[in-house]
Amino acid sequence: MTTLHQLRCFLMAYEQGSLTAAAAELGHAQPSVSEQVRVLERSLGARLFERVGRGLVPTEAAHELVPHARQALAAVEAGRGAVRSVSELETGTVRFGVFGTARIYLATQVVLSLLQKHPGVRVELIGQNSLDVQDELRRGRMEAAVIALPVADPTFSVHPVLKDELVYVSARPERLQRPVSGARLSQAPLVLAEASWGVRDVTRAQIALAAEAEGHALQARVEVEDTETTIEIAASGEADTIVALGALHLLGDHVPRQLGWVPLRPRLYDSFAIVHRQGAVLSPATQVMTELVAERLREVGASSRRAGNHRLPRPGGSQR
Repeated sequence: MTTLHQLRCFLMAYEQGSLTAAAAELGHAQPSVSEQVRVLERSLGARLFERVGRGLVPTEAAHELVPHARQALAAVEAGRGAVRSVSELETGTVRFGVFGTARIYLATQVVLSLLQKHPGVRVELIGQNSLDVQDELRRGRMEAAVIALPVADPTFSVHPVLKDELVYVSARPERLQRPVSGARLSQAPLVLAEASWGVRDVTRAQIALAAEAEGHALQARVEVEDTETTIEIAASGEADTIVALGALHLLGDHVPRQLGWVPLRPRLYDSFAIVHRQGAVLSPATQVMTELVAERLREVGASSRRAGNHRLPRPGGSQR
């Protein structure tokens, strides 16, 4: 009867061209590997190698056997992986990449849902900006992520899940009488997030391009790292900001009532997608996480569309 061990010894001898080298690679004694190859030859009723000095020359039978031997070993490894994946769903670690304002969109809901379904899973949410998350994903330090589009890397598989409109937010009613153009953006006293990334950040880049399209340069009066701080500063009236509409809805009562908003002209959007390396087979735990994140973001989009403008203060703090 042919065994997997015999096939491993045969393939290593075939690839190394030497029983001694094959034994060294496998960590076995040379006589043991030689015996396994001889037993395999007897089982098949054919010679697999011609001995030439200390080396081996594969026969035609060996060449024919190689793809089948590799397929057999691969099938066994795939089976082991399938069994292992069941265990990993209960005890594995999810290292999932997130963009900077993911805490607003995802909150604790996604993590709690995963932990409740699979109590043994560990969760690591990693990332400050979509750019650094892409780098980590490219290096294989995480399996999947949710990041802002666009993604230029052709090695990534991209699955869009949410398109969220950017709006101009201010505590000054006179600044909210009409949609804000690129030219007005360049003149506005702005407080913007993602200070460490500047115009490399996807949202900041869009805003800068809108101003440049009308022949102006964008320069923020204040730069901070997080969206919540931009909103607090905007509430003082000292500076205005730009925030995604869905994020404003999610912040709800945390948005000061004196703030209002108007659209930008042209309209700008933050778009988010689930991303992983092309051809990657996600671990079961990571697959569950991607499904929960996608579901949450789709819910955010649907909720924002249903709510319309009614949940947010309009110019001057009045409700519409």
